[in-house]
Amino acid sequence: MRIAILLATTALSLAAPALAQAPADDAEGGADIVVFGRGETRQVQEVSAADLVTLTPGTSPLKAIEKLPSVNFQSADPFGNYEWSTRVTIRAFSQNQLGFTFDGIPLGDMSYGNMNGLHISRAISPENIGVVRVSQGAGSIGTQSTNNLGGTVETFSMDPADSFKAQGNLTYGSNETWRGFARVNMGVADGIRGFVSYAYGATNKYRGSGTQDQHMANAKIVVPAGAATLDGWLSYSDRREQDYQDMSLGMIQRLGWGWDNTAPDWNRAVLYADIGNNRGETGAPVSNAAAGKVYPGNVTTVDDAYYDAAGLRKDTLASIGLKSPLGDMFKVALRGYYHHNKGMGLWATPYVPSPNGVPISVRTTEYKIDRGGIFGTVGATIGINEISVGAWYENNKFNQARRFYALASRTAPGFSFRTYPTNPFATQWAFDFSTDTFQYHVQDKIDLGMIKVNLGWKGYKVTSEATAIVGGGFPQGKIGVTDWFQPHTGIVAEITPEAELFAGFTQVTRAYQAATTAGPFSTTQAGFDAIKNTLKPESSDTYELGARYNQGGFHGVVGVYLVNFHNRLLVIPGGAGIVGAPNVLANVGGVQSLGFEAAGDLKLGAGFSLYASYSYTDSTYQDDVKLGTGTVVPISGKTVVDSPRHMARGELAYDQGPIYGRVGVNYMSKRYFSYMNDASVPSRVLVDASVGYRFTPQIELQLNATNIFDKEYVGTIGSNGFSVSGDSQTLLIGAPQQFFATLKAGF
Repeated sequence: MRIAILLATTALSLAAPALAQAPADDAEGGADIVVFGRGETRQVQEVSAADLVTLTPGTSPLKAIEKLPSVNFQSADPFGNYEWSTRVTIRAFSQNQLGFTFDGIPLGDMSYGNMNGLHISRAISPENIGVVRVSQGAGSIGTQSTNNLGGTVETFSMDPADSFKAQGNLTYGSNETWRGFARVNMGVADGIRGFVSYAYGATNKYRGSGTQDQHMANAKIVVPAGAATLDGWLSYSDRREQDYQDMSLGMIQRLGWGWDNTAPDWNRAVLYADIGNNRGETGAPVSNAAAGKVYPGNVTTVDDAYYDAAGLRKDTLASIGLKSPLGDMFKVALRGYYHHNKGMGLWATPYVPSPNGVPISVRTTEYKIDRGGIFGTVGATIGINEISVGAWYENNKFNQARRFYALASRTAPGFSFRTYPTNPFATQWAFDFSTDTFQYHVQDKIDLGMIKVNLGWKGYKVTSEATAIVGGGFPQGKIGVTDWFQPHTGIVAEITPEAELFAGFTQVTRAYQAATTAGPFSTTQAGFDAIKNTLKPESSDTYELGARYNQGGFHGVVGVYLVNFHNRLLVIPGGAGIVGAPNVLANVGGVQSLGFEAAGDLKLGAGFSLYASYSYTDSTYQDDVKLGTGTVVPISGKTVVDSPRHMARGELAYDQGPIYGRVGVNYMSKRYFSYMNDASVPSRVLVDASVGYRFTPQIELQLNATNIFDKEYVGTIGSNGFSVSGDSQTLLIGAPQQFFATLKAGF
């Protein structure tokens, strides 16, 4: 009924991509920037490199896709790279329920404490991206992912040019932002070609004290070998980012929008810790140094401000691929990959003092990943049937540990949060995880002329085992998910040469996460033993129906969907809250989502174009939650947290002669961050802009502005999870007005 109402009352917005110069190595100027998936049996769009280059250099490709319908992107920095804050949800599914790949290589769920992949910002420099493809439903059947309940985001590197080319960019802007990028391309027509690039970017925090920076090197090579083609990829990233203070609505009201950690004011951090000890807030020994003292100003708790925190990550990613015909009928594609990660999240905790009497220590969550895998497909066209069979195997060795390191003295910390600490004085827990994944798919695309049918399924088996080095109360053992049949079906019908209808159904099952901080291993040994044979994996059923129209200067898509999400998993604490110290993981019911999506582009002539998108999402919990204490939390019918009902985006662009530019508007309605829907952040409208001038075909100047009207708003919600009811310290303030200038030169 609600779908019928949506179809009857919502109109398609006309739209067009912003025109801008494409990279010299990529598409020609004037190419469509957003492609609406013509011929696809599901909702899918692509954003090209021509759109990425108009954003501030170094901006995450995830920020580029926020213009697409039903994509909810959030970050506390203007580039979308700050990983503690970066969130992307699609059709109300959270980030760890989406699938992400780079050149087909699985990136896991790209969460901050990632246990099975890495963030796209550490896999490739944005300048080297060729296209980003978003499937708002469950995505392509062959995607290397076991957690894509609600969609996939696939990023692809650009191909090297077949001649010598060089590109150099230099950016300077707000908060002493500096970024340099250089790429050298070499190649010959029908021969070996490749590029090597290096990028370094650094920016000071816009509030508080600290720096976020990254070194990134990329290399790609393509080698023709007769009828076959070989290619290789190698990247290295060293990213270090000091954190912003997590906030609550109450903290923003008491302390203001400019509040942050105390660094570099060490004396204030020690004072807060001492007072917190004496008040019994931290459980640490009482410090006579703060006897009788109270928090200064509007500070009311030790959690209002920590000294410092940071995320450190080093990643190496390599792959080798092969594409080749196999006889006259078959085609084969294979790719092997390896990923190594070393990283940690650091926090100056007042809850554990250093052994030398300092009331603060450095708490870390440490990560190490060594994973390798191979995936491939074999395809053939037999009459009206285009048949493909594919498989993927990965072994992931993941080590995770919680350790504590001493700070120097009460007068000086003697430690920079941009460095990796050594010599811990305590290890709370440490575990080795081993996960084996095998996935396969079978697909048949049947061409019946004006009608094309897509039939297929995928299946997988994922097994994870945890081995305790230091137990710390967490479990060890083995658990897995096996689902050999997950159907994908769809149909697309050409009504006229310009118009087509599409419809599809997809069923997907999500594998468990293997970490002490998420999934079945985040409970106790007794809790794990109780659930390991009865727990059910999350799954989703997605139904889609839509239409596309492409003629001349207009391209558009409109669609509706219904998603039934089953067996939602939640950690049930021993206390009264939904989110808190883990006790046992349980299935707590389902979620139903109904939605409408529309997007389009319109070329207006004289160099002007217009783009717009709109999405409506009605996503609600279908069951109440019963806590371990027996208390029932009545959330049935409540809106899913972090699920804005309305999102609308629009861009007006100009590109003619030497001048190009665009203005973008981004609207998002209010978002709940409590399950009872009694705590929310209000709607917001953000405006960004860019303008450029090409002095020659090889030299140009680009100016970018983000949050032009300096809107004060909450960027990310749920940084520390979601509460049952009321305000909580789980918000990150959005970036203020920022300006950047970039000089680009190539030959």
